[in-house]
Amino acid sequence: MKDGVNGVALGVFIFFFLAVTVMGFLAARWRKAENALHLDEWGLGGRSFGSWVTWFLLGGDLYTAYTFVAVPAAVYAAGAAGFFAVPYTILVYPLIFTFLPRLWSVSHKHGYVTTSDFVRGRFGSKGLSLAVAITGILATMPYIALQLVGIQAVLDVMGVGGSSSDNWFVKDLPLLIAFGVLAAYTYSSGLRAPALIAFVKDALIYIVIAVAIIYIPYRLGGFDSIFAKASSAYSQVNPATGKARGALAPPETAQWAYGTLALGSALALFMYPHSVTAVLSGRSRNVIRRNTTVLPLYSLMLGLLAMLGFMALASGVGKGVVGYNGQLAIPQLFENMFPSWFAGVAFAAIGIGALVPAAIMSIAAANLFTRNIYKDFLKPDATPAQETKVSKLVSLLVKVGALVFVLTMDKTVAINFQLLGGIWILQTFPALVGGLFTRWFHRWALLAGWAVGMIYGTWKAYGVASLTQKHFGGSSDTIPVIGQIGYIGLTAFVLNAVVAIVLTFAFRALKTPDGIDETAPSDYTADSGEPGVEPDLPVTATA
Repeated sequence: MKDGVNGVALGVFIFFFLAVTVMGFLAARWRKAENALHLDEWGLGGRSFGSWVTWFLLGGDLYTAYTFVAVPAAVYAAGAAGFFAVPYTILVYPLIFTFLPRLWSVSHKHGYVTTSDFVRGRFGSKGLSLAVAITGILATMPYIALQLVGIQAVLDVMGVGGSSSDNWFVKDLPLLIAFGVLAAYTYSSGLRAPALIAFVKDALIYIVIAVAIIYIPYRLGGFDSIFAKASSAYSQVNPATGKARGALAPPETAQWAYGTLALGSALALFMYPHSVTAVLSGRSRNVIRRNTTVLPLYSLMLGLLAMLGFMALASGVGKGVVGYNGQLAIPQLFENMFPSWFAGVAFAAIGIGALVPAAIMSIAAANLFTRNIYKDFLKPDATPAQETKVSKLVSLLVKVGALVFVLTMDKTVAINFQLLGGIWILQTFPALVGGLFTRWFHRWALLAGWAVGMIYGTWKAYGVASLTQKHFGGSSDTIPVIGQIGYIGLTAFVLNAVVAIVLTFAFRALKTPDGIDETAPSDYTADSGEPGVEPDLPVTATA
């Protein structure tokens, strides 16, 4: 890391940051609805976004600062095992093409704002709905924290905040400012803010990746040289573990872990509340179908992005530094390789790549609390205006919680707890996706399966140690029966599904009372313009 502040890069970063801040506040006037105090308006953008906006919103939502920092950092640290994110994003889009249009249709037909709303309506169970809501909130919190870690990594490399000062207030002040701005425009503009900013975020990321994948290999002597240097670096023994640092390809013993992590992550991605929030903001069923067919373009970008991990290793980033923080590897690569002004552009791409998903995540978590805890259990007669006010306040509290998490814990903890969140959120799959296709599952069986999956997944993750943590140090452990190392979340999911199926047979045999299904088969194929699916909130301005 260079000494002092990179003034030019910082100036460019601040320029883009101020630009998106202004956009965030102006978003409240963009496509403004007549009834601003309605959760459909603040939390779902009036359910009015077309294909173009939805594509950028979903991309901005799913490809986060974690993607930009942690994925290539995983490649940097361990080799091609870090590429698991590429196959899982390839797997996920055919999966979501089968169920997201159904979720959109039934949600618009019945006014569902969250996945828990759907689960409650489908199975007639507030208990199961509450379980899904709590899981969503818990899984989202460390994900938001990870976005703040991404911003902090960029600030650290530029020489402001992070490790650049011994004074805790001074070193954390830039992050506090970024947090304050994020909180303010999210509170003011709701989902419209990240939707508008996502255009800038995605444009910057594509520009940076296009330049990096050509310019950096040119500086490093081509890809042959990059792979040769990376292979040599991976073969070196890590003194902390006594083993080789990594490998260009996963060894045979790691293939189960690689495959199960990719599959489990693919199943979990669209269980996250923020993913569903972006989907439900689309104005028609066809908007969702079209987006699931073009979103794989982001997988191409992700593959190129992961390659940066090899480039950072080949360029000598972190070489000879004991305990080097791999999360700084890509920002440091940009500062070392690019002119200062373009490094600033790259840093802005990462920073804005954190703001967009963090805003959507906080909105999604707030919607879950408001609709499925506050309204269902605390104030059943809450008006739409009261729901909106509560959601705004909770979105602030969620971000405060994430900020405290980042400021008080080691940064590797944020990544490991985000992995734990992935284990948790996967346990909502049987209730959500199963419910979209069949009413056969019994509500109590689904709740019991969820509990088994949550308990098993948390217990096994608790027993995983890493170099920095005694507990929750990773997401892989021995798979029962098979005996191979695999993704804990997928094992917990299998147990969850088995319990749900077995107990459903038992409850059906005992004729245990089932909940009331408020949906009809035709609801799952309904589209915009059909009776009961017209937009509830007329738009007054479409600028």
